Formats: sequence, structure tokens, C-alpha cells
Amino acid sequence: MADRFLEELRERLRAFARERDWEKFHTPKNLASAVSVEAGELLERFQWTESGSSAELSAAKREQIADEIADVLIYLVRLADVVGVDLPQATDSKLKKNALKYPVALAKGKSDKYNEL
Repeated sequence: MADRFLEELRERLRAFARERDWEKFHTPKNLASAVSVEAGELLERFQWTESGSSAELSAAKREQIADEIADVLIYLVRLADVVGVDLPQATDSKLKKNALKYPVALAKGKSDKYNEL
């Protein structure tokens, strides 16, 4: 189901860019920059919160956060499309690498890397 969602989103974003003649602007560098900018805007929504916990977030703040998360996803999907990355496959591969890099027995309950002092 997630693969279908991402495929449909990719097609919608292609059409959106094509209809506006924006494909020429959607270079990998520009899209990667847009991901970074939108991620910064997402982080900004948590600025000045005590801990950023869900309990601290008003309905309006949650809506702003949802919009920024969507912006990050949109640019990530578009970037993956432009550079030819299969997002479901890349995500699956990265999760497998992370499982090897952070074995449960050594990483569980720790925020620091298990191999750092």
C-alpha cells in the first residue's frame, strides 16, 4: 500500500511540475536545497517549546507541523524521482543497514552510538 501511495504521489508531483513548466527548476541540487529549507521550517515549529512533546502542541501548531512534514515529503519524493531512486527499495535497504549498524543488544535504550565512549 505504501508503495502505491508513493507511486501515485510521484506521478501527481510530476504532473504538477509539468503543468507549471517547473521541471527545468527541479534539478537535484535545487530539490535537495528545498528539502533542507523545508526541514528547517519544520524544526522552526518546535522553536521555543519546552520539550517539543505532543502535549505542548496546539491544534494550530499541529496543522503547521503537518504542512511542513508534507513539504519535506513532497520534495523528497520529487528528488528521488529526478535522480532515479526507488524510495521503497532504498528505504528497505537503509533499514537493513541500520539494523546491522545498531544491533539491539548494543543500542537498545541508548541515544549515543554504542561504539563511542
